[in-house]
Amino acid sequence: MQTASDIMDSHPVTVHPQDKVKTAARFIMAHRYRRLPVVDTDNRFVGVFGVDCLLRLVLPKAVVMEDGLNSVEFVRETLSDLHRRFKRHEDEPISMCMEEQEVEVVHPDTPLLETLLVLYRTRASLPVVEKDTNRLVGAISYWDAGKKIYAAEV
Repeated sequence: MQTASDIMDSHPVTVHPQDKVKTAARFIMAHRYRRLPVVDTDNRFVGVFGVDCLLRLVLPKAVVMEDGLNSVEFVRETLSDLHRRFKRHEDEPISMCMEEQEVEVVHPDTPLLETLLVLYRTRASLPVVEKDTNRLVGAISYWDAGKKIYAAEV
């Protein structure tokens, strides 16, 4: 039976909670990642940092706060305005807005179809973690899955 380990990247790019927002943003933008796994010093999976955080940092506070505005059609900002807002946060640690709760993961022995279903539901790369230790052993992106499926022999 094929499993998550058959399609995972066993050397994914990772970041640590104390890494700066600008470091994670560079990885995300250079490789077109939607999110990066966050690990501690023992390579245990602790969460993800992604483009949703980057967008939250550049949007006006009135939009992202609880019960904030639903529309900002009346606000006129430029790319330079958004860049300035990002610069205010670029040296802060990614822990400021990484997702820790309820991040779906798979295990190396998760069956292949179950893995693909979780990938489909999350619409972002999947951390692959050991059950007992919570150590990150890989990650699966749409590209990883697509390459393996496309290259499979019939």
